[in-house]
Amino acid sequence: MIGKTVTSLVIFLVTIFITYSITTGGLGSGRFGTVDLKSQLSFFSIPKNDTALPCRSRSPLRVFMYDLPKRFNVGMMSSKFAGDDNSPLNANNLPMLPQYAGLHQQHSVEYWMMASLLYENATVDESSEAVRVSNPDAADVFFVPFFSSMSFNTHGKNMTDPDTEFDRQLQVDILKFLRESTYWQRTSGRDHVIPVHHPNAFRFLREEVNASILIVADFGRYSKSMANLHKDVVAPYMHVVKSFMDDDSPNPYKLRTTLLFFRGRTVRKAEGKVRAKLEKILKGYSDVHFEAGYATGEGINASTQGMRTSRFCLHPAGDTPSSNRLFDAIVSHCVPVIVSDHIELPFESELDYSKFSVFFSVKEALVPGYMVEELRKIPEERWVEMWGRLKEIAHHYEYEYPPKKDDAVNMVWKEVRSKVPAERLAVNRNRRLKVHDWW
Repeated sequence: MIGKTVTSLVIFLVTIFITYSITTGGLGSGRFGTVDLKSQLSFFSIPKNDTALPCRSRSPLRVFMYDLPKRFNVGMMSSKFAGDDNSPLNANNLPMLPQYAGLHQQHSVEYWMMASLLYENATVDESSEAVRVSNPDAADVFFVPFFSSMSFNTHGKNMTDPDTEFDRQLQVDILKFLRESTYWQRTSGRDHVIPVHHPNAFRFLREEVNASILIVADFGRYSKSMANLHKDVVAPYMHVVKSFMDDDSPNPYKLRTTLLFFRGRTVRKAEGKVRAKLEKILKGYSDVHFEAGYATGEGINASTQGMRTSRFCLHPAGDTPSSNRLFDAIVSHCVPVIVSDHIELPFESELDYSKFSVFFSVKEALVPGYMVEELRKIPEERWVEMWGRLKEIAHHYEYEYPPKKDDAVNMVWKEVRSKVPAERLAVNRNRRLKVHDWW
């Protein structure tokens, strides 16, 4: 019985094969040996239809960028644009980001994302992960060029003074603008990309944009219902120390005489309180440098020199789980030592941080002597491997204009692309649901 079944199946397959060969000219044209049976039988494969994909796999992400009045973005950077809301912003009149100190620079991802879309060669540059489209119906996502982090740092950083009202009013106005947009209305903003990188950015009305793809530094100030890894993108801070471009020593381990380096503010809130505790624990080690400092010109120079002459650089949590120090360490090729239990890291879908970083839980780090001894156990060969890996991946953390292949802004756009399928799923399900969403 089984033998007959097998024989029938073989005859059936052979018949299909011969029929296909005859109808396509395979037998008569000498192509018999090249026929791929698996690719021709529907029960073996699913026909591909690349045009049905919401986000093309071999072409840049298509982004429609709203043409906002300049008070929402570059008007905060330069008095030249303060009263000019009529002329279109383009690559020719885009102001370069000033050499800001501190938070203005660290949270400037909003500027670099906008600049990358204004770059006129992006449509033909194969290195670009995103291109601007003029037709909103052809867009995969919509970018909102509101500099919410700069608005907070410019108008609202004291959070109580009269200038804070300017920050709040910009949020009110941009939300009104979006709600009047047909494209916002059709998806409730799910396909809109909004940078909110500073933890206090968009703080008055952020709950109103919780369906959008948010560009964040971490999730320390957000509820899970508002921001999470499923829909949002973690972007790196812009580093403030200069990149170590000529780090080509044949023996870097010997040249870096400091075991562990930290320089920064030690009085922090929330998880950042661990810094003050670490300061006490790490006292007394001759090869550990732990110093309170600020991001002034002199302080940045001291940090640059310290990181370049250290094997490991300590990265404890700040007021939120992340801080700029991690990215300063990466571009200094100083192996990061991360002590932050709830940190989320940029580009982790592509980069394995364990290959160039060391992790300790807060509980482990606060055990006297434990962290230092564990770092001393790491052999020279392993450290050199991590140092080499840092040199390989450091370019992923460089914000540049014009943008370059796989630099920070292109990596961010690549991460945005990865969120599009889930956004499309949410939109399409919502359109057909007749009852409350059970998920």
